[in-house]
This record gives sequence, C-alpha cells and structure tokens, in this order.
Amino acid sequence: MTSQLPNPTLESLEAVPYLTQEGLISEQWQGKVGIYAIYDAAQSLQYVGYSRDVYLSLKQHLVRQPDSCHWIKVQLVERPSRTLLEEIRNGWIEQNGSVPPGNGAAAAAWNQPIDAKLTLTEQDKADYAALEEIAQIKYLKQLARRVEAELLEKLKARGVQMDLRFNPKLKEEGLLDLK
Repeated sequence: MTSQLPNPTLESLEAVPYLTQEGLISEQWQGKVGIYAIYDAAQSLQYVGYSRDVYLSLKQHLVRQPDSCHWIKVQLVERPSRTLLEEIRNGWIEQNGSVPPGNGAAAAAWNQPIDAKLTLTEQDKADYAALEEIAQIKYLKQLARRVEAELLEKLKARGVQMDLRFNPKLKEEGLLDLK
C-alpha cells in the first residue's frame, strides 16, 4: 500500500473495512503519512483526506462521523509533500465525479471538534444564558459529557473496542475532540 506512483487512482485501491473484526482501526496506519478515502456502509464516498498519522485521523473521523465510516482506501506515501497529497486528494475527488459531503457542505463536521451546544433546545439556551460564568462552564461540561456518553454508546453498538479519551479542557467549552 506504500507507493511512489505519482497519482494512484481511487479505483486502483482496495476498499477495506474501517474496523477490524476486533473492533479496532488497523494499527498498520499508525504513524504513517498518507491519503485516505472514507466510505459509508453503501460504499459511497464520504470524505477524502490526508494526514501525517493516518491512524489518528481515522480514529478522529470515526468519532465525529460514526455513521459514515465503514470502508476505507488508503495510500501511504514514503516521501510526502503537501503538494503531492493535495494533488492526489483533488484527483480522487475529481474521479468520484462529485465532491464528497465531508469535503463540501459537511466539512466542519468531519474536521472540527463535536459541538455539544448544537444539541441545546431554545429553553436550554435560555437557561444557559441566565447562568453565571462558572455555572455556564459546569453546564457545558455536563452537556459535553452527555453527548460523549451517547456517542460512546453508538460506537459500542457498532462494535468499536478502542479506548477513546476526550480532551477534558475542551469539554468546558462544550466541545468534544479526542486527546
């Protein structure tokens, strides 16, 4: 899967399950530089990205978009450059015929921390606004923990067995991101 082909095509790569039978992301990607394509259960392209550590990026995407991460195609690159990686990514998107959701309208959901505040109702927002600053921090932390628990349940139901630790500092802002 490591290649010096100038621009490997998406079709030339084999789609492999996102998770191993043990419910893990394969450690063969750990610490490796490469480009990857993520597919949903119907094998529809959802996102194309590149990373200095493909394993960590795949783990982050799984947490942010668990319903869209079922299959992957990975191309490792021995002598990476941002130009080469962007060229391959753009080529893969072009080969797809349309921009995948994660590279277009839903880019923030794939690349930014999960914002638990988006789950607040209008009444929740009013309650939050009425609180003192310290109480607001505590409220956001509790909200983030609730969203985290729901997410971990969803991942568990999917068979995920990895240890997932979230950045505790970000929870104070109502955000979830892996540590």
